[in-house]
Amino acid sequence: MRLVFMGTPDFAVPALKALHAAGHDIVAVYSQPPRPAGRGKALRASPVQQAAQELGLPVRHPLSLRNNMEEWEAFAALRADAAIVAAYGLILPQTMLDAPAMGCLNIHASLLPRWRGASPIQSAIWAGDTQSGVTIMQMEAGLDTGPMLLRKAVPITAHTTATTLHDALSALGGSMVLRVLQDFPPPTQSVADTQARLGANRPARQIQPDTGVTYAARLTREDGRIDWAQDATAIDRQIRALTPWPGTFTTLADGTVIKIGGGLPIPPPTGPSGGPEHSAAQAAAPGTVVDDQLSVACGTGFIRLTRLQRPGRGMMEADAFLRGQPLPAGTRLGTLPPSNTP
Repeated sequence: MRLVFMGTPDFAVPALKALHAAGHDIVAVYSQPPRPAGRGKALRASPVQQAAQELGLPVRHPLSLRNNMEEWEAFAALRADAAIVAAYGLILPQTMLDAPAMGCLNIHASLLPRWRGASPIQSAIWAGDTQSGVTIMQMEAGLDTGPMLLRKAVPITAHTTATTLHDALSALGGSMVLRVLQDFPPPTQSVADTQARLGANRPARQIQPDTGVTYAARLTREDGRIDWAQDATAIDRQIRALTPWPGTFTTLADGTVIKIGGGLPIPPPTGPSGGPEHSAAQAAAPGTVVDDQLSVACGTGFIRLTRLQRPGRGMMEADAFLRGQPLPAGTRLGTLPPSNTP
């Protein structure tokens, strides 16, 4: 088929490569413009742009599509059979949604209608969902509201992280979009002819139900602040959901920010015969380190921090961290430095 591909982050790269390997004619790749990155703030092309250039595909990266008639006309002139969209990052106006003969198909990382929006992978883990998945949908003007063409689920376990789920759904999306395109009739170079012969040959469409709709908001760094008054399992989900981005963190009494890269909910520490240490841990205020293994009291339960990072250093295992930054029992996490204002 004659395709346009639209995507920006790593999530979209497997789909682009799968479409290219399957022999589809990708006439243009749209991606977000290069952004400053690294300590030198040099411009860096997006993962999709880098992949497209390696494949020898032409890349376009408009800053905006809003009221951009020149770009609308250029997009229509590509005379694509379909546009495949995966985490592109710009809203497509109706003019562009209507331009390809088969419309625009979106690879969305959730089981719609649950988790429409910007952070479906993180939101599913953080909320305690037992499954996630990929939905291929026909795009329309609403936010992830279009009819569904194909859905596949994957489990979320107690060990699933944003990274592992991202990678699983990214690979799944690439295979699923190939399956959806196989259900369309062979393309021609005539948009009118293609539209005329689609009819009942389109993949089966399922309108999204009105029930079960949830929205995944765009994440900010502040979402990563740990509230130790929460249940230990909820904090564990937060850590697994928000690592590596935006990352979870806590603070020491002097205001030092400590990033948290991993944790494990545990039973309360026990002393000899289950005595004093157990009682002291049970009485500890949320955010209190209760032993020499970085077990922290939560609103309910305890969590043992397994990976941490202090300012100016890399993420490290807890034992290595403690050699450079002791946090003895009784240390309070999540406290703020004294205010300088009267």
